[in-house]
Amino acid sequence: MEDLSRYYALLKDPTRRRIIEILGGQGKIGFKELREALGVGVGTVYYHLDMLSDFIEQDKQRKYQLNAKGQMLYRVLKDGNVPASLQISEALSHRAARWLFLSPIFALTAKPQRFLPISALIMVLGAWGVAAARLEPALLFYFEGSTRSPESIAALFVFNWIGLFLFAEILAIALFRRVGNDLQLFTCIGLAALPMAVYPYLYLAAPSFLEALALRSWELLKTLRDSVLVVLQVWSILLVSAAICHGKGLRLDKGILIGLTATYVNIAILFILGKFA
Repeated sequence: MEDLSRYYALLKDPTRRRIIEILGGQGKIGFKELREALGVGVGTVYYHLDMLSDFIEQDKQRKYQLNAKGQMLYRVLKDGNVPASLQISEALSHRAARWLFLSPIFALTAKPQRFLPISALIMVLGAWGVAAARLEPALLFYFEGSTRSPESIAALFVFNWIGLFLFAEILAIALFRRVGNDLQLFTCIGLAALPMAVYPYLYLAAPSFLEALALRSWELLKTLRDSVLVVLQVWSILLVSAAICHGKGLRLDKGILIGLTATYVNIAILFILGKFA
């Protein structure tokens, strides 16, 4: 059998190991029964099944079962012959990556009603911030000196992220046939808006920060604001990708595909509108 250390990231997750154990013990199981046994949300189950696609297959009745490789893996786990590399504590770099993507937070959105108020609060925070800073939002971009009313600017921030939710929903269905679980995706997208919601406040605080350092340069101020925005833009793209993964139960590479597509569409629209002229 292949060296199991290749599957470190897969087998370190207790939910995925539990899936292998359930399928190994019961043979075949339907999606509903598997979800009830795991006690997690629909999107979370799909996500872990997608990650275990090398070990699992479906029969004609669409029930899940272990393939030959999965059966071998189950026997290894059952016998306790797991390589030491799978027993050691999680590496610091792995933990850092999980928090960079806010995976521990997104994993809790299996019950989205608990996090929906937080998502709404982030939307309000962002809407208030862009109105105060007079920054016209365009999803992952901001444009200074907006002539719109504060109410229109605030509404535009919210509509941008609702539009991203709808776009991600359509692509998840069209590309990967992931239907349903809309509330969890909506909640996750709201959480992913955090970096862009925070930026207007950093934008407003930047002059005071430089003044405290006795630095009064317009070019330096612009460089600082632009640098902070780029960092938050990159983080936002990562969070949107993770949000789609957990909200629609997709592997990270598929979530990144949708996230990058949304980013390219965002840029293309702004070019068409002449915003970068």
